Amino acid sequence: MFSRVLIVVAGASLLVLAADRLEDTSYVPFEHKAIQYFETPANEAVKRLDDAIDEGKTKLDFAPGFSYLPDLLKRLDINVDSQVLVFAQDSFQASVISPQFPRAIYFNDEYSVGYEPHGEVFELSALDPKQGVMFYSLNMSRAAKPSFGRREVCLQCHQGGQTLGVPGLVISSQYIPKGVEAEHVRGGFVTDDRTPIEDRWGGWFVGGSVTQKNRGVPIGPNIQLPFDAARYLSPTSDVVALLTLEHQTRMTDLIVRVGWDTRIAIADGKLDEARPQLDAAIDDMVAYMLFADEAPLSGPVKGDSTFTKTFAERGPRDKQGRSLRDFDLEKRLFKYPLSYMVYTKAFDSMPAWDLERVYRRLYDVLSGRNNDTKFAKLSADDRRNILEILRATKPGLPDYWEPQH
Repeated sequence: MFSRVLIVVAGASLLVLAADRLEDTSYVPFEHKAIQYFETPANEAVKRLDDAIDEGKTKLDFAPGFSYLPDLLKRLDINVDSQVLVFAQDSFQASVISPQFPRAIYFNDEYSVGYEPHGEVFELSALDPKQGVMFYSLNMSRAAKPSFGRREVCLQCHQGGQTLGVPGLVISSQYIPKGVEAEHVRGGFVTDDRTPIEDRWGGWFVGGSVTQKNRGVPIGPNIQLPFDAARYLSPTSDVVALLTLEHQTRMTDLIVRVGWDTRIAIADGKLDEARPQLDAAIDDMVAYMLFADEAPLSGPVKGDSTFTKTFAERGPRDKQGRSLRDFDLEKRLFKYPLSYMVYTKAFDSMPAWDLERVYRRLYDVLSGRNNDTKFAKLSADDRRNILEILRATKPGLPDYWEPQH
């Protein structure tokens, strides 16, 4: 049965801060009548799985050595090749994380599972279409009816300026000085696709090949691993998966933040008053969707698993075989730089007021009507290709997106 693990959130009485940057907002009230983050029943696969187990309709398969991990990934449609390994102690199970026992993270567009070989629980996140990111734990010990518990304790790290003020996702990089044991270093700074490569991946193992200098610890077939690969479902920590996850974390938080702000403004009867702030947030979101400030790659990147192939295979394609999930990996992450998160249920579930403005801004940029210099990286071919792909693969576009004859 679903259970809730509680803590007292510091600063819970704070109001949403009006700020020039979304990152300057430390807290968006999840208890607001328009949100009710914990009170509103979740509508995502983890909650549905928990209900089915509680009702005796299904069981999780237990695998010796890995507990419920293989079956859990299968049920959430998460590929093993998405595995990335982090040894930074940035989990509430920090005491069991080290370079010898890194934390494995598996993910897809909506769900993630964290696994520590010596941990007591799995750590899960689920993107609810309306409510945003939900956090759960699942005991690794065998049980007749394993139960997923909602964890408010996760909001200590997963709600703040680093997540745009909403319960959200975050990836960080650490600076580990020479001569200091990695497991004794905590903290760091948030990274996403805008962060220069040389500043990324402190505290992470990086598998594959990267020509650019970075802070990660390389692993590969010709490098002796500091951990026992047999304790993990894969010996890999795919750099392309890590690049993808970095983009996805901020994109997820933007979708949630924009939707929450608008829902709160509408419920409070302050939509007109909030319009300038909401429009600015949507501008930020569209710029990020189009990778306007993406840190460039100075050379080719290659992963150490099948992630590059299987991730691309998940996406809808137009008649020419193009997909927003196709990688470039030479000068930038994606061949057609518009976020694949546009296909998620969470994006589609944003208030109509938001979607109307997001679609208008996207169309103006892609059609060439908006020539703002912040979109200078988008060539005419980029804009045309993305416009054509969206027209062919994204249901529900406004009528003005149709080709003009």
